[in-house]
Amino acid sequence: MNSVLLSLLIFIPLLGVFAVLVVPSTYKSSYKYITLTISLIQSILALVLYQGFDTSVVGVNTLDSFQFVEKVNWISLQLGGFGKLSIDYFVGVDGISISMVLLSILVILVGVISSWNVSEKAKGYFALFLLLNSAIIGCFVALDFFLFYLFFEFMLLPMYFLIGIWGGKRREYASIKFFLYTLLGSIFILVVMIALYISVDHPDGGHTFSLLSMMDSSNYSSDAFLSLSGNHNILGYPARSVAFLLLFIGFAIKIPAVPVHTWLPDAHVQAPTAISVILAGILLKIGGYGLIRIAYSIFPDAAINYSWLVGFLGVVSIVYGAFNALSCTDLKRLIAYSSVSHMGFVLLGLASLTVEGVTGSIYQMFSHGIISSGLFLLAGVIYDRTGDRLIDNYSGLAHKMPKYTVVVVMLFFASLGLPGFSGFIAEVLVFLGAFKSEILPKWMTITATLGLLLGAAYYLWTIQRMFFGKYFVRKSEWDNKMFDLTKREYLMFIPLVFLALLLGVFPHFLLDLMNTTINAFVEFVHKTGIAQ
Repeated sequence: MNSVLLSLLIFIPLLGVFAVLVVPSTYKSSYKYITLTISLIQSILALVLYQGFDTSVVGVNTLDSFQFVEKVNWISLQLGGFGKLSIDYFVGVDGISISMVLLSILVILVGVISSWNVSEKAKGYFALFLLLNSAIIGCFVALDFFLFYLFFEFMLLPMYFLIGIWGGKRREYASIKFFLYTLLGSIFILVVMIALYISVDHPDGGHTFSLLSMMDSSNYSSDAFLSLSGNHNILGYPARSVAFLLLFIGFAIKIPAVPVHTWLPDAHVQAPTAISVILAGILLKIGGYGLIRIAYSIFPDAAINYSWLVGFLGVVSIVYGAFNALSCTDLKRLIAYSSVSHMGFVLLGLASLTVEGVTGSIYQMFSHGIISSGLFLLAGVIYDRTGDRLIDNYSGLAHKMPKYTVVVVMLFFASLGLPGFSGFIAEVLVFLGAFKSEILPKWMTITATLGLLLGAAYYLWTIQRMFFGKYFVRKSEWDNKMFDLTKREYLMFIPLVFLALLLGVFPHFLLDLMNTTINAFVEFVHKTGIAQ
């Protein structure tokens, strides 16, 4: 099974899409069971993946660095004098990508449970959900740039329709904004992908989209446009620097970093709860993963030169997102801006280019994935009962919903970085790496600590306003709807809260997966980048 394990994770959801489409609409209740079954099968396969992963494997840019590798020639064309076009179905995982795959499968399972009450156009909803599932896994395991880009684009359409059809009152506006922003980033990535393809030679002649080949300077011809030793310029700037910046913009939109973040609050507010969970828990992480796997690994020289910019935008995102969260009156919008702030720590840790900082960056992606998923589920619980998310329309909910309040407090504290939760480990590692870094000025790290203070302020203020004090709801008819968590809702929250606690107390469960790969990655970037 090991040789096809990643393919099973990718393509089993596509079988689910087919099953959902062929089942008649008169049996629409079966759609959610098909989707849940697919997700449970993926969860079992994820456990096999976790158990079979060898944490001692060292490296980052060779075939031996990856495990569960599958490589099959997919498209092969002779182009006359232009050589050979070669595109491979090439997948594998290392310590970085396996953590994202495990996160994705968990969040998707929670998203299925959250979608349990979807009845309107259920066939289309669950088919798109499964298609999104397949594209997400494909992105995290692809080792061919063309294949990565294909999965990256496939995520765009399902998410567009899931927001645009099943979203809130302004769903058309939010879905179009999401589509245009993401499409813009995709175009930048596409331009660089094509430039890299024509710059990298294939061992059998022609060119290649292999990410591993693109990381190896020996595969670039001396006169190649993006050669590490080339002198090509674009508008007076080195071509490699321009390519890195285009990739950075493309992936920064996905993270999202300020100032290309404005699509996120609108998308979250209008998206149905389960799609907000997928969006915050997984899709934002593809931006950070893309920076690590593609931008930093292929252009380490430019990554070092522009680390100050990556770190600066990370700090701006941390502080700006926190200030906006502090001013929000809509609970879901507050959580969306908190995501902008917390993903800023990913950029800061990555910009430090230290083992501690990069480890903290990836740990933050995993931690934010489980915590933000829980936070959007919390907003969904209230919205499902009353159809309203305005903070000022509630007070003293702890009296009516004590168990719900306990979960809220735990996830809020986890998100603000309280010791004992995974968010604390991630932020400590990021700050250690940023302070240690010889690339980033110390004022950036010091300024970033303001985000911690502001995070405590907006979370504690929200708890005070919504859950303590005299019980109050804006409309009297809501009173009978303010019942505590149901069994289905418990199923959503328990794994997320448990993991936030487990990884806060025993971080080695995740650190052991990533450690050797991250050490190799940091060494590779410094060695290759400084040598140029």
